[in-house]
Amino acid sequence: MALALMTDLLREAEQHNEAVGAFNVANMEMIIGAIKAAETANTPIILQIAQARLIYSPFHLIAPMMVSAARAAKVPVAVHLDHGQTLDVIKNALDYGFTSVMIDGSALPLEQNIAITNETLAAAKKYGAGVEAELGTIGGSEGGAEKKAITTDPETVRVFLSRAPADALAVAIGNAHGHYRGTPQLDFEVLKTIRALTPVPLVLHGGTGISDEDFRRCINCGIRKVNIATANFDAAADSIRAYCAQHGTPMFFDIHEAAVQGVYENVLRHIAVFNNEEKG
Repeated sequence: MALALMTDLLREAEQHNEAVGAFNVANMEMIIGAIKAAETANTPIILQIAQARLIYSPFHLIAPMMVSAARAAKVPVAVHLDHGQTLDVIKNALDYGFTSVMIDGSALPLEQNIAITNETLAAAKKYGAGVEAELGTIGGSEGGAEKKAITTDPETVRVFLSRAPADALAVAIGNAHGHYRGTPQLDFEVLKTIRALTPVPLVLHGGTGISDEDFRRCINCGIRKVNIATANFDAAADSIRAYCAQHGTPMFFDIHEAAVQGVYENVLRHIAVFNNEEKG
């Protein structure tokens, strides 16, 4: 299979009322586990890494692995920069062969968010790559300071997309990065209103901890990409921890296999939900 475009995967998801799972990875084991799950499920996925995580996974090492794995996969796999913060890193991702990038200008005033999104769109166009933007503020922490959630304003969506036509839009509807404090309370009415205003595919960040039922409700309200990061990191760590608890002398390559298996099971489970077999 060829390296896939995020825009193509989101278009297909729209046609089938599904969402594409976008799974954050940090090393080779996580990449292997995610691709293995996608192949088992015969379902396209998006491999992604957030700019804030590059201090742990140097870009010149992780990016070629992600792109190579996508090219060798038996199903379409897109490669995405999650929460891009600076144009230099975004341009590096495009140079490495990423097929989409996110520019997160959500903390900026609207005019600045529009401007930096348009700069990103211009850079990505040269590579035929897609661009994800964000409006509102998704709570929690994406490898940095804690953010207070600010629900996306539907009218701002209309204005923003008319001036900065991103290929996908991340929205804040009560979702949060990291682990939720209590049960997530998602505002489906806001999501429905935004969906009625635009055909642009909507993105749900902060997927860890959201129930399967709420995932399906989000998909039925227009979410076409769901990000899973914390659950993927937890799955790798938990699987390694369980292996080490059972073995007095852990072996490196068994630890490797434990990490792969943990991510494989987590990705496979989420793919089944995002395929939205109980379509409404």
